[in-house]
Amino acid sequence: MNRKTWAALLSLCLLALWLLAGCSKKEAANEEQPATESASAPAPTPIDPATAASVSGSVKFDGAAPKPAKIDMSQDPACKGSNNVETLVVDNGNLANVFVYVKEGLGNRTFEVPKTSAVIDQDGCRYHPHVLGVMTGQNVEIQNTDPTTHNIHPTPQANREWNESQPPKAAPIEKTFAREEILLPVKCNQHPWMKMYVNVVKSPFFAVTGPDGKYELKGLPPGDYTLAFVHEKLGEQDQKVTLAAKDSKKVDASFKQQ
Repeated sequence: MNRKTWAALLSLCLLALWLLAGCSKKEAANEEQPATESASAPAPTPIDPATAASVSGSVKFDGAAPKPAKIDMSQDPACKGSNNVETLVVDNGNLANVFVYVKEGLGNRTFEVPKTSAVIDQDGCRYHPHVLGVMTGQNVEIQNTDPTTHNIHPTPQANREWNESQPPKAAPIEKTFAREEILLPVKCNQHPWMKMYVNVVKSPFFAVTGPDGKYELKGLPPGDYTLAFVHEKLGEQDQKVTLAAKDSKKVDASFKQQ
């Protein structure tokens, strides 16, 4: 084989090696693309703690509260929880299970997703809590501490629907919700009385009223806001509030039977 032939073969080998290296780099880049996209996500908007404000208040039920209806759990002997319907929970005029959140006023601010999981427990064939608030992308851990099997079945409008069985004492089911959605219903196909609501928002400024009807939203930047008070049976009320630096304001709400 003469020198020209050797030179041609060497050139072809070098070209092949160059092409293989280029393909490998391209494949590596493609594999790393999700990480690149994640890294390019907007950074959380900083809030100066020296100027942060808060808003708090209480939610009342106007009028005589109806007597809670009873649930018949006799279909499953393992179900031995409280059998009062949680649709309307009133204690001395205080209204529980109202989801309160900043509906408008945060503009294009972005917020860090909590690293801690929100927890839903199934105990006594009831969901605990009855109303839950989470941020988009936050991990939700569903537990089953009952001695019976449950079927957790969210029926969303904006998020993905799923239905999974969870045997007694099984490992937690972990899920996330990608899009904002208020009063996302969750039911159990095994026990039809089991119902709860998940509220998915993009900011950490939300709360759920307890038996005392109280709520508090802390760490808000100064601004003009619309607060939404949402109840599964009584509907929604919106109220405006203006918060100056270091403000601490009270905003109460009251619902009537519809």
